[in-house]
Amino acid sequence: MNFKSLIGRMKKMNQQQNQKQTQNQGENQTFNQLELSDVLDDNMTAIKQFMENPRDLVARTFQIRNANVTCGIIYIDGLVNGELVNNDVIKPVQTAAAHDKLPDATMAVFDMLFQDIIATGDVKKGKTMDDVMNALLSGTTILLLDGMNQALLIDLKKWEQRSVGEPVSETVIRGPRDGFVENLQTNLTQVRRYIRDVNLRFDTHQIGRRSKKDLVVAYVDGIIHPDILKEVNRRLKTIDMDDAPESGFIEQWIEDSFLSPFPQVINTERPDKAATAIMQGKVVILLDGTPFVLIMPATLDNALQSPEDYYERWTIGTLVRMLRYTAAFIAVFLPALYIALVTFHQEMIPSNLAFSIAATREGVPFPAFIEALLMVGTMELLREAGARLPRTIGQTIGIVGGLVIGDAAVQAGIVSPIMVIVVALNAIASFAIPTYSVSIAFRILVFGMMIAAGAFGLYGIILGYIVINIHLTNLKSVGVPYTAPFAPTFLKDFKDLVFRAPVPLMQKRPEYVKPQDDQSANKGD
Repeated sequence: MNFKSLIGRMKKMNQQQNQKQTQNQGENQTFNQLELSDVLDDNMTAIKQFMENPRDLVARTFQIRNANVTCGIIYIDGLVNGELVNNDVIKPVQTAAAHDKLPDATMAVFDMLFQDIIATGDVKKGKTMDDVMNALLSGTTILLLDGMNQALLIDLKKWEQRSVGEPVSETVIRGPRDGFVENLQTNLTQVRRYIRDVNLRFDTHQIGRRSKKDLVVAYVDGIIHPDILKEVNRRLKTIDMDDAPESGFIEQWIEDSFLSPFPQVINTERPDKAATAIMQGKVVILLDGTPFVLIMPATLDNALQSPEDYYERWTIGTLVRMLRYTAAFIAVFLPALYIALVTFHQEMIPSNLAFSIAATREGVPFPAFIEALLMVGTMELLREAGARLPRTIGQTIGIVGGLVIGDAAVQAGIVSPIMVIVVALNAIASFAIPTYSVSIAFRILVFGMMIAAGAFGLYGIILGYIVINIHLTNLKSVGVPYTAPFAPTFLKDFKDLVFRAPVPLMQKRPEYVKPQDDQSANKGD
C-alpha cells in the first residue's frame, strides 16, 4: 500500500467516524425529545425495548378498582427498595381504591395519586422518555397510568453501600473519625452535620453523557466570592465525557494547568476538612460514587497543613508545620545536594566528614549521580510495590525490602552507606507531607534536581530552585495564585501559615480567597 492510498483510507475512516457521531447525536436528540404515549402498553414496551428487557427490570401492571384505570409500575431491582414500593405505592393505591370512589377522569386520578395517595416525600412528574429513563437508571420507581402521557417519578432508592467509617487514605490522630463514602446523599448529610447554616448551598450538575452522574458544588452563600463560584461552575459545564468514574477525572478536567506536577485541587476523605474549607470561603465538589471530594481553590500551604494542626495547641501546630516545611525541602533537594557536594564541591564539606565519605565510597564503581539515581529509583519501586500489595504484606515489603536491598547493596560495594542514609532521609521526609498528591509532585521533582546537580552542581540546584519558584508563582487555582499568601503577600494570613497563631487571634477568614464575610467569629454579638 503506497502513501497516497494510506492517506485516502485514513480520510475515509475519519469521514465514516464523523458520520457515525452525527447519527448518534441525532438519535440522542430524538430520544431526548420523545414524549410519553397515553397508551400504557406502548410506554412499558418502549422502556423494555430501550433497555433490551434486562433480568433486573421489574415491570408490573394492575387495575385500580373503583376507577377503571390500568396502572403500571416499573423499576430496577437492586436500586430500589421493593418493600417500600409495596408499602408506599402499590398498597396505598389499592387501599384507597377499595374504600373510596375515585374520579372517573384519568387526569383526576393521576393528580389524586400525586397529591394524596402516594405515601412518600419525593414525587415528581415526568413528561418525556428521557425523564423516565434517567430517573429509572438512577434508582427511581416509575408509575404510569393508561390514558396519561405523564409519569410519576417516585424516589425509593436503596442499594448496598459501605457504612461510614474512618478515612482510609488520611490517618486521623485527633478529630472526628467519620469519613466520606461512595453515596452522594450520605456525604451531603455529613457536610450538613458540620455546617448547620441556612446559607449552605448544594448546586447540582450532571456529569457524563452516558453515566449522567450527580455532582454537587457545596458552598456557603454570603462567604464564597461570586467570581470563584462562577468560574468553578463554568469549568464544570465544559466537561464532555461519557463517564467520570472518580473525582480525579473532574480534577484533571477543571484544573488550570495539566502540565504542572503540583495539584491545583485538593482531595480529601475527611468531612471535617471539607467543612472547614467551605467555612473559609472555598468550594467543595462532591461526586456520586467516590469518597474523595475536591476542594478549590488550593494553595501550596494547604498541602502542608492538616486538620490536627488546629485541634492541638498552637505551639504543637506550629512545630509540626515547621517540621513539614523542612521535610518538603529535604524531600526535593537532599539527594541533589549530596550529588553536588560529592561531585563538584568537596571543599564545602567539613574535613572529617569529607574523609569519612571518601572512605565509604572507596571501591564504589559508580559516580554519585548514578549511585543516587539507582537508590532513589529502587526506593520508588519499593513504594509502588508496597502500595499494590495487600496492606499487611505491603508494609512488610516496604520495610524489609528497603533494609535488605540497602544492606546488600552496601555489602556488594555498589553504593556507599552515606547514600543509603540520604535516600532513607529523603523517603521519610516525603512521608511527612500530609497531602499524597503533593508528596508525589516532590518525588517527581527530586529526579529533575538530581539531574541538574549532576550536570552543574550547586549552580544547577539554584537554577532548578528558581525554575520551580517561577512555575509556582505563575500557577493558579481557579484564578487564585498558588503561592498565596506568600506571593502575592497577604500579611494578615501569615498567622496561619508556617506559624499557627492561637485560636482567639484567628478571627478572620483567609484574605486570598476574598470572602464576602471575612469574619470567622462575631465579637460582641
